[in-house]
Amino acid sequence: MTLNEYIEYLSKWLKDVNEKTKTNGYIFGLSGGLDSACVAGLLKKSVNQNCLALILPCHSNSKDVEDALLVAKTFNIPHLTIDLSSAFDELVKNLKDSDEIIANSKNKNALNNIKVRLRMVTLYALGQARNYLVCGTDNLDEWYTGYFTKYGDGGVDLVPLIHLTKGEVKEVSRLLGVPESIIKKVPSAGLYQGQTDESELGVSYDELDKYLLGKSIDKKKDEIIRRLHLSSEHKRRLAIQPKPFER
Repeated sequence: MTLNEYIEYLSKWLKDVNEKTKTNGYIFGLSGGLDSACVAGLLKKSVNQNCLALILPCHSNSKDVEDALLVAKTFNIPHLTIDLSSAFDELVKNLKDSDEIIANSKNKNALNNIKVRLRMVTLYALGQARNYLVCGTDNLDEWYTGYFTKYGDGGVDLVPLIHLTKGEVKEVSRLLGVPESIIKKVPSAGLYQGQTDESELGVSYDELDKYLLGKSIDKKKDEIIRRLHLSSEHKRRLAIQPKPFER
């Protein structure tokens, strides 16, 4: 199957899911990055105006907001901007006031992931109000390595890009008409200044793509990917359960 054929399949699949669930459309987070831009293009193609993009800055780089607005304008899709900075600040203040461990934590992700989970809460609040399904933006590389926040950007109703590598998402984005400046942008979750996906992962997306496509890569990078996959298995499963109660 070519990427053009897969785009047509995804467009029909999104329509079918919409009809089968009897929902009014889709809601998704538009970050200003490649993956959410690709989803924007797919949703425009499949359900046209029956979708809503939420731009959810939380002490974010203003350039990311500009890029998100560019994508919304490019595809002419409905969008809202809701700044979550004050909500984040208030919650973090209460946590630090209540918990010494949080107040002195050196694990930046314990606090930074609150931003991602606040976005999930916002998406579901507006999604439920409008009878929209929450559409995720994670690609195959992120899903395989667990490079997403549990009950954050991983807390969604469907994941259309789940079988596409980062490189394939780039190509699909070009075919859909995503601006080239977004396609060439350095991948980052934007949770703190200077953050990049590849520096956190310890492996490049090109290497990840090759690994996922069964190609040979550097042994150390291979080991990193295997470790990331194993340690994140819990993220790809339902909540851990005990054995069934025998009545």
